[in-house]
Amino acid sequence: MRPDRLAVFGYAHIPSFKKHQRLIDEAALPDARERALQASAISDALVAAGYVRIGLDHFALPNDDLSLAQTEGRLHRNFQGYTTDACEALIGLGASSIGRLPQGYIQNEVPPGLYATRVSKGELPVAKGYRLTPEDRLRGDVIERLMCDFAVDVAALAAAHGFDADLLLRGNDRLDELERDGLIERQGGNIRVSEDHRFIVRAAASAFDAYLNKSGRSFSKAA
Repeated sequence: MRPDRLAVFGYAHIPSFKKHQRLIDEAALPDARERALQASAISDALVAAGYVRIGLDHFALPNDDLSLAQTEGRLHRNFQGYTTDACEALIGLGASSIGRLPQGYIQNEVPPGLYATRVSKGELPVAKGYRLTPEDRLRGDVIERLMCDFAVDVAALAAAHGFDADLLLRGNDRLDELERDGLIERQGGNIRVSEDHRFIVRAAASAFDAYLNKSGRSFSKAA
């Protein structure tokens, strides 16, 4: 079939949120090491078939614009994955969907019935929103560049946003741990994830997430 692009995602097990997943025996699911081996095997097979690895979990043919964008440093990442689209607005349609606007994030009503009722009344079915702060925007740019390029100049981005890089780098225990384990390379304000450790890029990006583990919501594991 040879599609131009593929997105390859691991199964997300979140039984606390998706209750039907409680029917699955967790002991039968692959552990973190097995998931990493699966991802590596898939990647090796697609690269051998002539595809270019795009970021963490996408693949594209060499002449596809996604591949060209990665080479030229203009790759982006949104809710849908990697993209060449730099648009600041992404409208989520449907119950529970999340949208991104220049000002911040919005989420629609989660129960389908409530969502449908509000739409039928001509109302915006938005349940909640979050207005981005200047620091949020800086952290978002740092995380996006890491996820897209596997490298980021934190100092340059911080300066462009009017911040000191120490805000993100000083006392960052998670980043220090990754460096001690040899999973990232750090030179001043430059952070790089090596090709051998590309599958831990989410862990590196999470070092700049100020909200990680601060909400009651459960998420699937990165590895």
